[in-house]
Amino acid sequence: MTTTSSRALPLAAALLTGTVALYMALVAFGNITDFGTNQAFVQHVLAMDTTFKDEDLMWRAVTNEGLQNAAYVAIIAWETLAALVLVAGTWFWYRRDAARARRVSTLGLLMVMLLFGAGFIGIGGEWFAMWQSDTWNGLDAATRIFLLSGVVLIVTHLPADRAGASGRP
Repeated sequence: MTTTSSRALPLAAALLTGTVALYMALVAFGNITDFGTNQAFVQHVLAMDTTFKDEDLMWRAVTNEGLQNAAYVAIIAWETLAALVLVAGTWFWYRRDAARARRVSTLGLLMVMLLFGAGFIGIGGEWFAMWQSDTWNGLDAATRIFLLSGVVLIVTHLPADRAGASGRP
């Protein structure tokens, strides 16, 4: 017997995975079609030119434009791949292939969490001291996306039918 929760949780996982997929697709599309806007963001964060310029930290700065652009292109490629993986995860939820949907969604969500958690919060925020910049500080946005992706990851791993799993009606 199919319960409401056994139908609602996969629907919730599909809609939430699709939401993150849409977000990542729009971010990647924006970065590709308006390359210069976030290119400037990446360049300033890596150059650390709007931080406190503490000499004990400034050795970390990456001022080579080629390296800055390579980092930005790598970010865009990662965003695009994550979006495609999440679209596939959403498709598998739609097709009611929960096992595959969960695996693929997990991969895509972890890709997003790595980008925003390790990449923007860890490396950008701490290594390149982005937190010190009033102008080029993306920590709040990165934290929001990291947390959203984490919540979606948790939802994708909730058992669809807890009552059925415990043997209770």
